Amino acid sequence: MKKILVPCDFSEPAIEAFKFAIDLASTSGGTIIVLKVIDLPVVYEATFGMPTYAFNSSLLNDLNKDAERSYNTMFEKFGKDFSKIKFHVVHGPTTATIIDFIEEKKVDLVVMGTHGATGFKEFFVGSNTEKIVRFAKVPVFAIRKAVPVSSIKTIVLPTSLLPDQGDFVRKVKSLQEFFGAWLHVVFINTPLNFIRDNELKDFAVSNKLTNCTLHIRNDRYEPDGIISFVKEVNAEMLAMATHGRKGLSHFLAGSITETVVNHIECPVWTFSMKEKK
Repeated sequence: MKKILVPCDFSEPAIEAFKFAIDLASTSGGTIIVLKVIDLPVVYEATFGMPTYAFNSSLLNDLNKDAERSYNTMFEKFGKDFSKIKFHVVHGPTTATIIDFIEEKKVDLVVMGTHGATGFKEFFVGSNTEKIVRFAKVPVFAIRKAVPVSSIKTIVLPTSLLPDQGDFVRKVKSLQEFFGAWLHVVFINTPLNFIRDNELKDFAVSNKLTNCTLHIRNDRYEPDGIISFVKEVNAEMLAMATHGRKGLSHFLAGSITETVVNHIECPVWTFSMKEKK
């Protein structure tokens, strides 16, 4: 958590993410990059129908100035006591631009505000945060409302018990140590996927988990079970892995992590395992 990226459209959730990032960087000794992506309108060439981005120097200049003013207002209100912040404006499609920026600047954590998504929007479009959770190669904090870093003392860790979670669990253990938090490890039994108590205990032992409590809950759907459990234990944070499905597989199967991100109130830390073999 040394180089933290905050993609920012200056909406209320984005400002909440900025506030959380400052507290996080102050605790970890990190730096913050605030990124405003200006997604230019697409136009189609009349003859060949090829998409191009509309370009107008006067419009771009106005948009850049508006972004600078919005950032300065946010900084003066919430960030002026923290000196290690840089601000960038980049033009391009939102998700792809953020992903490229993460790699270019060697960011190791993204903190991003989310409005959540429901209904038609969630099923077909999703939120920008949900897309970054799916595609980013670094951990992402999805923030609905900022909470003091010092208040995060209980973390929920849902597990699938699959053998490919070793790296993810090691990172969660580092988070647990950073926050000085108690870990609630939970498996959600569903009609098609049941386990016994000893399987969860074996998982905890093999991953050398400490300062934790093991739980098994029953629900028809795994995301619903996770959301209910977070409320049950009044957790301050949720840590989840995502496999970053794309295309038809994502459309048909969706993602448990992305669904939960769209519906949970507390900070959600996610880690992409799509590159893991």
